Amino acid sequence: MNRRAFLATSAAAVFAHAPASRAEPFMDLEAEARALAARPYAPPDLDLPPPFDALDYDSYRAIRPRRGGGAELDLGAEIRAQLLPRGWLQRQPVAIHPPNQSEPAPFSVADYDFAPRYFPDPPPELDWAASGYSGLRLSGPLNRPDRRDEIAVFQGASYFRALARDTVYGLSARALALGTGGPAPEEFPAITRLVLSEAENGVIPVGALIDSPRATAAFFARIKPGAPTVMDCKLTLFAREPLPDAGIAPLTSMFFFGPMGPGFADDFRPAVHDSDVLWMRNGAEETLWRPLANPARVEMSAFVDDGPRAFGLLQTARRFEDFEDAEGAYHRRPQAWVEPLGDWGPGAIHLLEIPTLDEYADNIVAFWRPDAPLEPGRAHRFEYRLVWSAEPPANRYPLTPTRSASGIEPVERKGRLFVIDFDNPEHLSAEALSLEVSVADDAGNVSGSTIYAVPENGALRASFVFIPEAEADAAELRATLRGPTGGLVAPVWLFRWTPPRDPSTP
Repeated sequence: MNRRAFLATSAAAVFAHAPASRAEPFMDLEAEARALAARPYAPPDLDLPPPFDALDYDSYRAIRPRRGGGAELDLGAEIRAQLLPRGWLQRQPVAIHPPNQSEPAPFSVADYDFAPRYFPDPPPELDWAASGYSGLRLSGPLNRPDRRDEIAVFQGASYFRALARDTVYGLSARALALGTGGPAPEEFPAITRLVLSEAENGVIPVGALIDSPRATAAFFARIKPGAPTVMDCKLTLFAREPLPDAGIAPLTSMFFFGPMGPGFADDFRPAVHDSDVLWMRNGAEETLWRPLANPARVEMSAFVDDGPRAFGLLQTARRFEDFEDAEGAYHRRPQAWVEPLGDWGPGAIHLLEIPTLDEYADNIVAFWRPDAPLEPGRAHRFEYRLVWSAEPPANRYPLTPTRSASGIEPVERKGRLFVIDFDNPEHLSAEALSLEVSVADDAGNVSGSTIYAVPENGALRASFVFIPEAEADAAELRATLRGPTGGLVAPVWLFRWTPPRDPSTP
């Protein structure tokens, strides 16, 4: 049995052998999603009473669930859930069901502490018990067994994010995306109900009902915190109309700038990003390595596949010196990847890169899109393992890319010099390797391809010069590194060159 088949079998066992109390909430949510899809979409009421209608970033953060109050739920095994109020950007109402309770938890102002700096007089109790919450925060032992740390947050549309041991919050995931990167405004399916179960053996079950104008869904995650934090996920989607633009297992991140120039940010730091690489393992058993970019225009890339093995967004720079940011701690941001369980069939991994002028916008999205539209009248099921980790996924080759950089070719200044460094734990000789670089659709020329050792750090460095055609508006670059027998010794390196913001720079 291969590894992929083992993962699919083991995940099926996790769900099939879960106690009835664990399986029933998801079955109920799936039945509710099916029934909801047969009815027209009803938008939620986003109106809020004072003071929740006028909160800003700081005043929203100044409202905290009161310890031991009704907004803090004990899930057992040292796990707690804090229920988060609505307000500021978080206006979507979410009904939250405590373990073994058919009715959602009622909202009460008395369950929260309001910082006097922003609320000189505590808000009066409101007749707002059925209004719901905006999401929840899970906490429990993560970095030390005697301390409770944040583990995950479910809040905002269908977004959630998690931490692995010794990481800080960075990229996010979503249960479902619709229309991402398309010509029409993106649709953001939203969690309307969260169902909690008691934690058991360190695993935290969370179920969610999702509604949107064009689809409904039931989502279920079994969360195992640690190093790494692992989520076994199930998504059952019901379309209200044909969906050619569904995004399955979306990951959302931020890339402002890094060594893959040309540089445009006037900043004291050498790099700013939550993720810097799209990593893929396709159905042909190739591992692909695609550095991220902050382009001058919106860029959408599609990597066609049949039965993807895995994909994710990595943060490969792991030293403080890579960022020099004591507050942002970008070197401690987690990386996350998706391992499909079962055969997802034909489709493509899509990568959306959006221009940004600062580090406060998530401008990177990666997801799986099935080849055929998802049709109404049936359940579309996807199971996968979502891994959050300080460490990258295991490399299948002797060499691992560790840094990609580019700069203007220094002699004639007519092209870009690309440099790729590879970790070389097996001490392969550069003389025994060959570098092959290609450009799709005759969009430019490549010269000076070479690979050599870097004595200062023991790495191998591949480099080449790319000169774009005068009228080229994009170029797909592909670099492969092969050993003496012709086999790959490193992941396939991919990059989309686009004209820079400064037209005088190649």
